[in-house]
Amino acid sequence: MIPLETALLADLGRVDSRADQFTGVQVDSRRIVPGDLFVAVGRGAAFLADALQRGAAATLVPDAPFAALGHIGSAIRDRSSAQVVGITGSMGKTSTKDILAALCAPSARTVAAEASYNNEIGVPLTLCRLEPDTEVCILELAMRGFGQIAALCEIARPRIGVITNVGPVHLELVDSLEGVRRAKGELVAALPPGGTAVVPRDFPVDRHDIDVVRLGEPEVRVADGRTELAGVSFNFTASHQAQNAAASLAALDALGLPRPTAVDVDFSRWRGDEDELPGGGLLINDAYNANPVSMRAALAYLAERAGDRRRVAILGDMAELGRTAPDYHREIGEAAAELGIDELLAVGDLARGYLAGGVPGRWVANVHEAVRELDDVVQPGDAVLVKASRAVGLEAVAAALTELATA
Repeated sequence: MIPLETALLADLGRVDSRADQFTGVQVDSRRIVPGDLFVAVGRGAAFLADALQRGAAATLVPDAPFAALGHIGSAIRDRSSAQVVGITGSMGKTSTKDILAALCAPSARTVAAEASYNNEIGVPLTLCRLEPDTEVCILELAMRGFGQIAALCEIARPRIGVITNVGPVHLELVDSLEGVRRAKGELVAALPPGGTAVVPRDFPVDRHDIDVVRLGEPEVRVADGRTELAGVSFNFTASHQAQNAAASLAALDALGLPRPTAVDVDFSRWRGDEDELPGGGLLINDAYNANPVSMRAALAYLAERAGDRRRVAILGDMAELGRTAPDYHREIGEAAAELGIDELLAVGDLARGYLAGGVPGRWVANVHEAVRELDDVVQPGDAVLVKASRAVGLEAVAAALTELATA
Protein backbone atom coordinates (compact mmCIF):
# COMPACT_ATOMS: atom_id res chain seq x y z
CA MET A 1 0.00 0.00 0.00
CA ILE A 2 1.09 3.60 -0.52
CA PRO A 3 2.22 4.52 3.02
CA LEU A 4 0.12 6.96 5.04
CA GLU A 5 1.05 8.86 8.19
CA THR A 6 -0.70 7.80 11.35
CA ALA A 7 -1.16 11.52 12.07
CA LEU A 8 -3.88 11.39 9.39
CA LEU A 9 -6.04 9.47 11.89
CA ALA A 10 -6.00 12.10 14.62
CA ASP A 11 -9.50 13.48 14.02
CA LEU A 12 -11.13 10.19 13.07
CA GLY A 13 -11.50 8.57 16.49
CA ARG A 14 -9.47 6.91 19.22
CA VAL A 15 -5.99 6.03 17.96
CA ASP A 16 -3.30 3.80 19.46
CA SER A 17 -0.21 4.32 17.34
CA ARG A 18 2.98 2.26 17.47
CA ALA A 19 4.60 3.77 14.34
CA ASP A 20 4.66 6.96 12.30
CA GLN A 21 3.24 5.29 9.21
CA PHE A 22 1.01 2.40 8.28
CA THR A 23 1.30 0.36 5.09
CA GLY A 24 -1.98 -1.54 4.95
CA VAL A 25 -5.54 -1.39 6.29
CA GLN A 26 -7.65 -4.21 7.70
CA VAL A 27 -11.00 -4.47 9.46
CA ASP A 28 -10.42 -8.13 10.44
CA SER A 29 -7.68 -8.55 13.04
CA ARG A 30 -6.94 -12.06 11.76
CA ARG A 31 -5.66 -10.55 8.51
CA ILE A 32 -3.23 -8.13 10.13
CA VAL A 33 0.40 -8.23 9.02
CA PRO A 34 3.12 -6.05 10.56
CA GLY A 35 2.69 -2.42 9.53
CA ASP A 36 -1.08 -2.52 9.05
CA LEU A 37 -3.69 -0.19 10.47
CA PHE A 38 -6.57 -1.99 12.17
CA VAL A 39 -9.88 -0.13 11.93
CA ALA A 40 -12.35 -1.42 14.50
CA VAL A 41 -15.64 -1.64 12.63
CA GLY A 42 -18.70 -3.05 14.38
CA ARG A 43 -17.52 -5.39 17.12
CA GLY A 44 -13.90 -4.86 16.10
CA ALA A 45 -13.11 -2.94 19.29
CA ALA A 46 -12.99 -6.29 21.08
CA PHE A 47 -9.99 -7.30 18.96
CA LEU A 48 -7.66 -4.33 19.37
CA ALA A 49 -5.18 -6.29 21.49
CA ASP A 50 -5.18 -9.13 18.96
CA ALA A 51 -4.38 -6.68 16.15
CA LEU A 52 -1.49 -5.15 18.08
CA GLN A 53 -0.15 -8.58 18.98
CA ARG A 54 -0.09 -9.45 15.28
CA GLY A 55 2.03 -6.40 14.51
CA ALA A 56 -0.42 -3.60 13.74
CA ALA A 57 1.28 -0.23 13.37
CA ALA A 58 -1.83 1.46 14.74
CA THR A 59 -5.42 0.81 15.74
CA LEU A 60 -8.37 3.12 15.19
CA VAL A 61 -11.73 3.03 16.92
CA PRO A 62 -13.52 5.46 14.60
CA ASP A 63 -16.24 7.88 15.62
CA ALA A 64 -17.94 7.13 12.27
CA PRO A 65 -16.60 3.93 10.66
CA PHE A 66 -17.77 4.52 7.09
CA ALA A 67 -16.56 8.12 7.07
CA ALA A 68 -13.19 7.12 8.55
CA LEU A 69 -12.60 4.37 6.00
CA GLY A 70 -13.70 6.70 3.22
CA HIS A 71 -11.25 9.37 4.42
CA ILE A 72 -8.37 6.90 4.45
CA GLY A 73 -9.30 5.42 1.06
CA SER A 74 -9.60 8.90 -0.44
CA ALA A 75 -6.15 9.84 0.88
CA ILE A 76 -4.66 6.80 -0.85
CA ARG A 77 -6.53 7.71 -4.05
CA ASP A 78 -5.04 11.22 -3.88
CA ARG A 79 -1.52 9.80 -3.90
CA SER A 80 -2.06 7.22 -6.65
CA SER A 81 -1.67 7.72 -10.40
CA ALA A 82 -3.64 4.54 -11.17
CA GLN A 83 -6.53 4.65 -13.60
CA VAL A 84 -9.68 3.76 -11.65
CA VAL A 85 -12.57 1.82 -13.18
CA GLY A 86 -15.92 1.67 -11.38
CA ILE A 87 -18.32 -1.14 -12.28
CA THR A 88 -21.98 -1.34 -11.33
CA GLY A 89 -25.09 -3.01 -12.71
CA SER A 90 -28.07 -5.15 -11.75
CA MET A 91 -26.25 -8.34 -12.73
CA GLY A 92 -22.68 -9.28 -13.49
CA LYS A 93 -20.74 -6.65 -11.52
CA THR A 94 -18.40 -9.12 -9.87
CA SER A 95 -17.92 -11.29 -12.96
CA THR A 96 -17.20 -8.22 -15.11
CA LYS A 97 -14.66 -7.11 -12.51
CA ASP A 98 -13.06 -10.56 -12.60
CA ILE A 99 -12.93 -10.59 -16.42
CA LEU A 100 -11.49 -7.09 -16.68
CA ALA A 101 -8.84 -7.89 -14.06
CA ALA A 102 -7.77 -10.94 -16.06
CA LEU A 103 -7.62 -8.86 -19.25
CA CYS A 104 -5.53 -6.10 -17.62
CA ALA A 105 -3.11 -8.28 -15.68
CA PRO A 106 -0.78 -9.25 -18.58
CA SER A 107 0.03 -5.63 -19.43
CA ALA A 108 -0.60 -3.49 -16.34
CA ARG A 109 -0.04 -3.67 -12.60
CA THR A 110 -3.62 -4.21 -11.51
CA VAL A 111 -5.53 -4.13 -8.23
CA ALA A 112 -9.11 -5.43 -8.31
CA ALA A 113 -11.76 -5.65 -5.62
CA GLU A 114 -11.61 -8.85 -3.62
CA ALA A 115 -14.75 -11.01 -3.88
CA SER A 116 -17.64 -8.53 -3.61
CA TYR A 117 -15.90 -5.71 -1.74
CA ASN A 118 -18.33 -3.17 -3.14
CA ASN A 119 -19.70 -1.00 -0.34
CA GLU A 120 -18.64 1.70 2.14
CA ILE A 121 -16.18 -0.77 3.69
CA GLY A 122 -15.08 -2.76 0.65
CA VAL A 123 -14.33 0.13 -1.72
CA PRO A 124 -11.94 1.93 0.68
CA LEU A 125 -10.27 -1.39 1.53
CA THR A 126 -9.61 -1.98 -2.16
CA LEU A 127 -8.16 1.51 -2.58
CA CYS A 128 -5.93 0.80 0.41
CA ARG A 129 -4.28 -2.00 -1.58
CA LEU A 130 -2.90 0.46 -4.14
CA GLU A 131 0.88 0.46 -4.41
CA PRO A 132 3.07 3.27 -5.76
CA ASP A 133 3.41 1.39 -9.07
CA THR A 134 -0.25 0.32 -9.45
CA GLU A 135 -1.51 1.28 -12.92
CA VAL A 136 -5.13 0.09 -12.85
CA CYS A 137 -7.63 -0.19 -9.99
CA ILE A 138 -10.92 -2.00 -10.67
CA LEU A 139 -13.75 -1.33 -8.24
CA GLU A 140 -17.20 -2.85 -7.88
CA LEU A 141 -19.82 -0.33 -6.73
CA ALA A 142 -22.93 -1.47 -4.88
CA MET A 143 -26.34 0.18 -5.21
CA ARG A 144 -28.68 -0.19 -2.26
CA GLY A 145 -30.47 3.11 -2.60
CA PHE A 146 -30.12 6.58 -4.03
CA GLY A 147 -26.83 8.31 -3.27
CA GLN A 148 -24.72 5.25 -2.46
CA ILE A 149 -22.91 5.08 -5.79
CA ALA A 150 -22.39 8.85 -5.74
CA ALA A 151 -20.84 8.61 -2.27
CA LEU A 152 -18.52 5.78 -3.32
CA CYS A 153 -17.47 7.74 -6.39
CA GLU A 154 -16.55 10.74 -4.19
CA ILE A 155 -14.01 8.44 -2.52
CA ALA A 156 -12.77 6.54 -5.57
CA ARG A 157 -13.09 9.15 -8.35
CA PRO A 158 -13.24 6.68 -11.26
CA ARG A 159 -12.26 7.82 -14.77
CA ILE A 160 -14.05 4.93 -16.44
CA GLY A 161 -17.54 3.80 -15.44
CA VAL A 162 -19.17 0.53 -16.52
CA ILE A 163 -22.89 -0.18 -16.13
CA THR A 164 -23.44 -3.81 -17.07
CA ASN A 165 -27.25 -3.71 -17.22
CA VAL A 166 -30.39 -2.42 -15.49
CA GLY A 167 -32.92 -4.80 -13.95
CA PRO A 168 -35.40 -5.16 -11.09
CA VAL A 169 -33.11 -5.19 -8.05
CA HIS A 170 -33.36 -3.35 -4.71
CA LEU A 171 -36.83 -2.19 -5.65
CA GLU A 172 -37.69 -1.84 -1.97
CA LEU A 173 -35.29 1.09 -1.92
CA VAL A 174 -35.70 2.70 -5.36
CA ASP A 175 -39.28 1.64 -6.17
CA SER A 176 -39.04 1.04 -9.92
CA LEU A 177 -36.80 0.22 -12.88
CA GLU A 178 -36.57 3.94 -13.51
CA GLY A 179 -35.30 4.30 -9.97
CA VAL A 180 -32.66 1.63 -10.61
CA ARG A 181 -31.62 3.47 -13.78
CA ARG A 182 -31.38 6.75 -11.91
CA ALA A 183 -29.28 5.26 -9.12
CA LYS A 184 -26.90 3.56 -11.57
CA GLY A 185 -26.63 6.85 -13.45
CA GLU A 186 -24.84 8.34 -10.46
CA LEU A 187 -21.71 6.61 -11.77
CA VAL A 188 -21.96 8.38 -15.13
CA ALA A 189 -22.60 11.71 -13.41
CA ALA A 190 -19.46 11.27 -11.29
CA LEU A 191 -17.05 10.74 -14.18
CA PRO A 192 -14.62 13.58 -14.90
CA PRO A 193 -14.64 15.42 -18.23
CA GLY A 194 -12.81 13.24 -20.71
CA GLY A 195 -13.81 10.07 -18.90
CA THR A 196 -15.53 7.07 -20.48
CA ALA A 197 -18.93 5.55 -19.73
CA VAL A 198 -19.61 1.98 -20.90
CA VAL A 199 -23.38 1.51 -20.78
CA PRO A 200 -26.22 -0.62 -22.17
CA ARG A 201 -27.41 0.40 -25.61
CA ASP A 202 -30.54 2.20 -24.37
CA PHE A 203 -29.11 3.73 -21.18
CA PRO A 204 -29.72 7.52 -21.07
CA VAL A 205 -26.56 9.64 -20.85
CA ASP A 206 -27.01 13.40 -20.78
CA ARG A 207 -23.35 14.42 -20.98
CA HIS A 208 -21.30 15.67 -23.90
CA ASP A 209 -17.92 15.96 -22.19
CA ILE A 210 -17.27 12.22 -21.84
CA ASP A 211 -16.89 9.32 -24.25
CA VAL A 212 -19.87 6.97 -24.27
CA VAL A 213 -19.56 3.35 -25.40
CA ARG A 214 -22.91 1.60 -25.89
CA LEU A 215 -23.06 -2.18 -25.59
CA GLY A 216 -25.02 -4.24 -28.08
CA GLU A 217 -25.47 -7.99 -28.34
CA PRO A 218 -21.96 -9.45 -28.67
CA GLU A 219 -21.08 -11.75 -31.55
CA VAL A 220 -19.51 -14.87 -30.10
CA ARG A 221 -18.22 -18.24 -31.17
CA VAL A 222 -18.35 -21.08 -28.66
CA ALA A 223 -16.19 -24.16 -29.17
CA ASP A 224 -14.20 -26.62 -27.04
CA GLY A 225 -15.35 -25.11 -23.76
CA ARG A 226 -14.29 -21.56 -24.66
CA THR A 227 -15.93 -18.43 -26.00
CA GLU A 228 -14.27 -16.26 -28.62
CA LEU A 229 -15.34 -12.63 -28.63
CA ALA A 230 -13.75 -9.81 -30.64
CA GLY A 231 -10.61 -11.86 -31.21
CA VAL A 232 -10.15 -12.86 -27.56
CA SER A 233 -10.66 -16.44 -26.31
CA PHE A 234 -12.20 -16.81 -22.83
CA ASN A 235 -12.46 -19.92 -20.63
CA PHE A 236 -16.26 -19.95 -20.30
CA THR A 237 -19.31 -20.74 -22.40
CA ALA A 238 -22.22 -19.04 -20.59
CA SER A 239 -23.91 -16.43 -22.78
CA HIS A 240 -24.36 -13.97 -19.92
CA GLN A 241 -20.61 -14.04 -19.32
CA ALA A 242 -20.09 -13.10 -22.96
CA GLN A 243 -22.06 -9.91 -22.28
CA ASN A 244 -19.85 -9.21 -19.26
CA ALA A 245 -16.78 -9.86 -21.41
CA ALA A 246 -17.97 -7.34 -24.01
CA ALA A 247 -18.27 -4.69 -21.29
CA SER A 248 -14.82 -5.62 -19.99
CA LEU A 249 -13.25 -5.31 -23.44
CA ALA A 250 -14.77 -1.85 -23.84
CA ALA A 251 -13.26 -0.82 -20.50
CA LEU A 252 -9.91 -2.33 -21.50
CA ASP A 253 -9.92 -0.24 -24.66
CA ALA A 254 -10.76 2.88 -22.64
CA LEU A 255 -7.75 2.13 -20.44
CA GLY A 256 -5.58 2.07 -23.55
CA LEU A 257 -4.37 -1.47 -22.86
CA PRO A 258 -3.81 -4.17 -25.51
CA ARG A 259 -6.21 -7.06 -25.97
CA PRO A 260 -4.67 -10.47 -25.23
CA THR A 261 -5.43 -13.31 -27.64
CA ALA A 262 -6.63 -15.56 -24.81
CA VAL A 263 -7.42 -15.18 -21.13
CA ASP A 264 -8.46 -17.54 -18.34
CA VAL A 265 -10.68 -15.86 -15.78
CA ASP A 266 -10.69 -16.91 -12.14
CA PHE A 267 -14.29 -16.09 -11.22
CA SER A 268 -15.31 -15.31 -7.65
CA ARG A 269 -16.89 -18.25 -5.83
CA TRP A 270 -20.54 -19.31 -6.02
CA ARG A 271 -21.08 -17.55 -9.35
CA GLY A 272 -21.67 -20.43 -11.67
CA ASP A 273 -19.09 -22.81 -10.20
CA GLU A 274 -19.44 -26.25 -11.78
CA ASP A 275 -18.79 -29.61 -10.12
CA GLU A 276 -19.45 -33.21 -11.08
CA LEU A 277 -22.24 -35.11 -9.37
CA PRO A 278 -22.75 -38.90 -9.19
CA GLY A 279 -23.79 -40.74 -12.33
CA GLY A 280 -22.47 -38.09 -14.69
CA GLY A 281 -24.47 -35.33 -13.06
CA LEU A 282 -23.59 -31.65 -12.95
CA LEU A 283 -23.87 -29.04 -10.20
CA ILE A 284 -24.06 -25.34 -11.12
CA ASN A 285 -23.47 -23.44 -7.90
CA ASP A 286 -24.71 -19.88 -8.48
CA ALA A 287 -25.74 -19.37 -4.87
CA TYR A 288 -24.10 -16.01 -4.20
CA ASN A 289 -27.07 -13.84 -5.17
CA ALA A 290 -30.18 -13.63 -7.33
CA ASN A 291 -32.59 -11.24 -8.98
CA PRO A 292 -35.10 -11.77 -11.80
CA VAL A 293 -32.53 -10.99 -14.51
CA SER A 294 -29.79 -13.26 -13.19
CA MET A 295 -32.28 -16.01 -12.29
CA ARG A 296 -33.54 -16.21 -15.88
CA ALA A 297 -29.96 -16.29 -17.17
CA ALA A 298 -29.00 -19.07 -14.76
CA LEU A 299 -32.04 -21.19 -15.67
CA ALA A 300 -31.25 -20.76 -19.37
CA TYR A 301 -27.67 -21.85 -18.69
CA LEU A 302 -28.93 -24.90 -16.77
CA ALA A 303 -31.06 -25.86 -19.78
CA GLU A 304 -28.08 -25.35 -22.10
CA ARG A 305 -25.61 -27.35 -19.99
CA ALA A 306 -27.98 -30.16 -19.06
CA GLY A 307 -28.06 -31.80 -22.47
CA ASP A 308 -30.11 -34.96 -22.08
CA ARG A 309 -29.80 -34.95 -18.28
CA ARG A 310 -32.76 -34.29 -16.00
CA ARG A 311 -32.95 -30.59 -15.08
CA VAL A 312 -33.35 -29.80 -11.39
CA ALA A 313 -33.55 -26.24 -10.04
CA ILE A 314 -33.10 -25.53 -6.33
CA LEU A 315 -34.16 -21.91 -6.03
CA GLY A 316 -34.48 -19.66 -3.01
CA ASP A 317 -36.04 -16.25 -2.41
CA MET A 318 -35.06 -13.22 -4.48
CA ALA A 319 -34.79 -10.42 -1.93
CA GLU A 320 -35.50 -6.67 -1.97
CA LEU A 321 -38.13 -6.72 -4.73
CA GLY A 322 -40.67 -4.79 -2.70
CA ARG A 323 -44.35 -5.04 -3.48
CA THR A 324 -43.63 -6.69 -6.84
CA ALA A 325 -41.87 -9.68 -5.27
CA PRO A 326 -44.72 -12.22 -5.63
CA ASP A 327 -45.16 -11.37 -9.32
CA TYR A 328 -41.46 -11.77 -10.06
CA HIS A 329 -41.28 -15.14 -8.28
CA ARG A 330 -44.26 -16.42 -10.23
CA GLU A 331 -42.71 -15.20 -13.50
CA ILE A 332 -39.47 -17.05 -12.75
CA GLY A 333 -41.49 -20.22 -12.13
CA GLU A 334 -43.11 -19.75 -15.54
CA ALA A 335 -39.69 -19.23 -17.12
CA ALA A 336 -38.51 -22.47 -15.52
CA ALA A 337 -41.43 -24.31 -17.10
CA GLU A 338 -40.70 -22.78 -20.52
CA LEU A 339 -37.07 -23.88 -20.25
CA GLY A 340 -38.04 -27.48 -19.52
CA ILE A 341 -36.99 -27.70 -15.89
CA ASP A 342 -38.04 -31.16 -14.68
CA GLU A 343 -38.15 -30.58 -10.92
CA LEU A 344 -37.99 -27.58 -8.65
CA LEU A 345 -37.19 -27.29 -4.96
CA ALA A 346 -38.34 -23.89 -3.69
CA VAL A 347 -36.67 -22.56 -0.54
CA GLY A 348 -38.13 -19.67 1.48
CA ASP A 349 -41.43 -17.84 1.88
CA LEU A 350 -41.34 -15.96 -1.42
CA ALA A 351 -39.95 -18.96 -3.28
CA ARG A 352 -43.28 -20.74 -2.93
CA GLY A 353 -44.35 -18.58 -5.86
CA TYR A 354 -42.01 -20.44 -8.20
CA LEU A 355 -44.24 -23.49 -8.00
CA ALA A 356 -47.15 -21.56 -9.52
CA GLY A 357 -45.32 -21.73 -12.85
CA GLY A 358 -46.22 -25.37 -13.32
CA VAL A 359 -42.91 -27.17 -12.76
CA PRO A 360 -43.34 -30.26 -10.53
CA GLY A 361 -41.70 -29.72 -7.20
CA ARG A 362 -41.92 -29.07 -3.50
CA TRP A 363 -41.51 -26.20 -1.07
CA VAL A 364 -39.45 -25.93 2.13
CA ALA A 365 -39.14 -23.04 4.54
CA ASN A 366 -35.36 -22.81 4.85
CA VAL A 367 -31.98 -24.13 3.79
CA HIS A 368 -31.84 -26.73 6.58
CA GLU A 369 -35.05 -28.36 5.36
CA ALA A 370 -33.75 -28.16 1.79
CA VAL A 371 -30.67 -30.20 2.68
CA ARG A 372 -32.89 -32.90 4.16
CA GLU A 373 -34.86 -33.10 0.90
CA LEU A 374 -31.87 -33.62 -1.39
CA ASP A 375 -32.00 -37.43 -1.40
CA ASP A 376 -35.55 -37.29 -2.73
CA VAL A 377 -35.08 -34.39 -5.15
CA VAL A 378 -31.73 -35.10 -6.82
CA GLN A 379 -31.08 -38.33 -8.70
CA PRO A 380 -27.77 -39.65 -10.09
CA GLY A 381 -27.08 -38.07 -13.45
CA ASP A 382 -29.11 -34.89 -12.83
CA ALA A 383 -28.01 -31.40 -13.84
CA VAL A 384 -28.71 -29.20 -10.80
CA LEU A 385 -28.80 -25.41 -10.43
CA VAL A 386 -28.58 -23.87 -6.95
CA LYS A 387 -29.43 -20.16 -6.82
CA ALA A 388 -30.92 -17.62 -4.39
CA SER A 389 -30.34 -14.24 -2.85
CA ARG A 390 -27.42 -14.05 -0.43
CA ALA A 391 -29.57 -14.02 2.70
CA VAL A 392 -30.94 -17.51 1.98
CA GLY A 393 -27.51 -19.13 2.37
CA LEU A 394 -28.14 -21.70 -0.34
CA GLU A 395 -24.43 -22.44 -0.68
CA ALA A 396 -25.03 -24.95 2.13
CA VAL A 397 -27.18 -26.96 -0.28
CA ALA A 398 -24.44 -26.87 -2.89
CA ALA A 399 -21.93 -27.99 -0.27
CA ALA A 400 -24.19 -30.89 0.73
CA LEU A 401 -24.47 -32.00 -2.90
CA THR A 402 -20.70 -31.81 -3.29
CA GLU A 403 -20.24 -33.91 -0.16
CA LEU A 404 -22.60 -36.52 -1.60
CA ALA A 405 -20.49 -36.60 -4.75
CA THR A 406 -17.31 -37.35 -2.78
CA ALA A 407 -18.87 -39.78 -0.31
